[in-house]
Amino acid sequence: MNDPHGLAFYVPGTFLALILGTRIPALWRHPQDRLLRSVCVLLTTSIGVFFSCAVPTMAAVNRLTGVPNAAAPIVYSLLTAFSGANILLIIHWSRGPDEADRAARWARRCTAVTAAVIVAVNVLFLLGDTPVERLTDLDTYYASTPFIREMILLYLLAHTTAGVIGSFLCARWAREVHGGLKAGLALITLGYLLNLSYDVLKFSAIGARWAHRDWDQLSTRYAAALASLSALVAGLGFVLPLLSQRLAAYWDMWRRFYQLRPLWRELREAMHRSIDLAAGPCTSIEIRVTQLESDIHDGILAVSPHLDARQRERALEEARRSSRSADDVVAIADAAALAHAVVVWGRERPAGKDTGLAGQAGQVGPAGLPGLPGPFRQNHRSVLTLPDHPAGLVRMSRALSSDVVKSFRDAAALEDSRR
Repeated sequence: MNDPHGLAFYVPGTFLALILGTRIPALWRHPQDRLLRSVCVLLTTSIGVFFSCAVPTMAAVNRLTGVPNAAAPIVYSLLTAFSGANILLIIHWSRGPDEADRAARWARRCTAVTAAVIVAVNVLFLLGDTPVERLTDLDTYYASTPFIREMILLYLLAHTTAGVIGSFLCARWAREVHGGLKAGLALITLGYLLNLSYDVLKFSAIGARWAHRDWDQLSTRYAAALASLSALVAGLGFVLPLLSQRLAAYWDMWRRFYQLRPLWRELREAMHRSIDLAAGPCTSIEIRVTQLESDIHDGILAVSPHLDARQRERALEEARRSSRSADDVVAIADAAALAHAVVVWGRERPAGKDTGLAGQAGQVGPAGLPGLPGPFRQNHRSVLTLPDHPAGLVRMSRALSSDVVKSFRDAAALEDSRR
């Protein structure tokens, strides 16, 4: 609060305003999303706190209203609203869909208490007398003034209560989760503890005033620094789970894309592409994976008339002889049968003729659609086990590099060369 230009408050407030701007369209589309509403309320109140606490803002409010220290109840009200918004967000964030009604009840109670404290803060300010403008040390300067003293203590008690409740909720929830969410909750808990340290310093400075001592530095310098640090730490805690979740999802999509490439290359010649969704360099990874899986399914359907259950049974027996998991054994058997079918398909397709989905069936569609020949619709489903599940496709793609699959592919190629 000793920053004369307010940059220490305006810069993070502007940054939070930009983040809020990215959330508004989603809130407009989903106005009933309680969690999203709680996030927007928290961002709005935090922006209000940062801008209202800046010395230039407080001076401007006092000057415009013509009331000395008129900014004080505004700052205290926003701090109280911010504390309540933190609890609201944790309530909605930690409750699943089956606890929505219970969360709504607790949210209404939290909102009612927060509103009552804000009303009381403003009423107490109106009843009190603050003739001397104090922009940085109002808490200690008016620590003994009737009604203003009660206003200061009320907002600090509300702030302390919110910190205790928030720390308890986050610490309890952190024991039940893992990964980025657990780390985020640890940071939020640390932020609340720093907030409690802020309250301790404020109470200490006020108590010193009552004992006719001057500990104002605890309030004006150290408490203000702790408040900024706690806001930063808690903000990182709220952002970290969302950021880690998105990065993990992004990483998983790219990993699946590269894991499926061997299977895509195996079936490349049998694929039929009417539209290439992933042609552009800026195409999202989600579209790339969707296109890749679609191509793979097209290729499997194209070679499905040549899938041989006997080949798969032979591959299954060979795979069982090695020490592999049950899923890997099945994946190897499916991959061997598919590799054999690709070679046979390449040998028997008419030269120069498209034997993809459009060429064989006269129309494009997934397996099982009416109008496709019976073997073409059903053969891959009766022979293969995994291709209709993304994880199964990945295991099959990895299995293409196994010795069993290579031997079946070589055997089919050798048989082809003898004809």
